[in-house]
Amino acid sequence: MASDDSVSDAMHRPSAETLPVEAIMSRNMVKRAVWVAPVLMIIFGVASGVSGAVAAGVGVAIVVVNFLIGGWIMSTAAAVSLTLYHAAALFGFFIRLGLITMAMLLIASVTDIDRTAMGVSAVVSYLTLLSLEAVSVVKSVEK
Repeated sequence: MASDDSVSDAMHRPSAETLPVEAIMSRNMVKRAVWVAPVLMIIFGVASGVSGAVAAGVGVAIVVVNFLIGGWIMSTAAAVSLTLYHAAALFGFFIRLGLITMAMLLIASVTDIDRTAMGVSAVVSYLTLLSLEAVSVVKSVEK
């Protein structure tokens, strides 16, 4: 019979055959962004013209990159230890929010972009993609 330690280690170590759960979840959110981005771009395109549509696309792109970075950080930390995974979840969230803010401030300072459209689309797409993934996980739509 296997020892409890080896069973516990096997449960927390990602399999070499499949992607880690965190990477799968971030990939699913990116897939949903393909549907969310055009909706936001149309809304801001109607409200602010082409500059609003472009800014909305940039806002969604920033969020998508954020989710991909988050999935990578979490799956890498899970491969090391459960303690690092917890630390990555807590501190990684705040670091990634800081990266979103810095990216948006940098883009806004370098280009003449519709800041309102970019900011609102980033917040809306973040919450929408996160909510859709949570509903998907609860309903076990994707394994």
